[in-house]
Amino acid sequence: MKILMGENTYGKNAINLTKIIRNPDHHELKQVSINISLQGDFETAHKAGDNTKILPTDTMKNTVYVLAKENFTSSIEDFGIFLARYFKQNNPQVSQVKIEITEYLWSRIITEGIAHKHSFISNGNEKHTATILLNGNETRVTAGIKDLLILKTTDSAFKDYIRDQYTTLKETDDRILSTECQVNWEYDSWQLNFTELYNAIRTTVLMTFANHKSLSVQHTLYAMGEKVLQGNDPVKRISFIMPNKHHLLFNLEQFGIENNNEVFIATEEPYGYITGTVTRE
Repeated sequence: MKILMGENTYGKNAINLTKIIRNPDHHELKQVSINISLQGDFETAHKAGDNTKILPTDTMKNTVYVLAKENFTSSIEDFGIFLARYFKQNNPQVSQVKIEITEYLWSRIITEGIAHKHSFISNGNEKHTATILLNGNETRVTAGIKDLLILKTTDSAFKDYIRDQYTTLKETDDRILSTECQVNWEYDSWQLNFTELYNAIRTTVLMTFANHKSLSVQHTLYAMGEKVLQGNDPVKRISFIMPNKHHLLFNLEQFGIENNNEVFIATEEPYGYITGTVTRE
């Protein structure tokens, strides 16, 4: 019987980095967490304990910090591409490099209508994500938004659904629609203005959510994806994960009071879970 080593990877996760970009008139703050994964010719390490083709994960960590000084000057996508190419070019035994970056967002504090030069406020739980996959000469770049908590208090309905002997949910023409959204999209190139595109896509997602006359979470998911693809040619496809953050109308009638969609019970669990990908033909 012949036993073979199957597909394997190794790398370094949770490399936490804060970088200050010191522009002449203001500072930019980048706080990120980076995962590195290498795939390649590592069979002898597994079978014979031969580490001559193994780049230590501690070295990967150090490399990120050193390269960040001169090369992390713009988007997380561009820095991720630089890292992937560096590890691939300097390690011939590596066939594939995967770089995952999560950016914790900060904005300059507005004082008297002006953005402060070097003081920042957190953007909350929302995060900017990017994944770079370098395989041979092919570079795939995906980006996204994580933990985007959005809510609208009207222009959302849910009715005409399947009703059976177990259905108790009441139809509604007017409800709260809230979700903690995760969005991911794939670009058709690795040579793009990623910051400009990210801002445009994020704005489109938010504006469509706000202005869409929603008949379901699925209805709004497709509308957001459609608008992003219509307005951003470099985006090949866009995917959404949209858990439904339920806000249930509280029964005030039992106390002789009318509830005109004003008082709700916010629930965490259980929750609806809706996903979908919108793509070009």
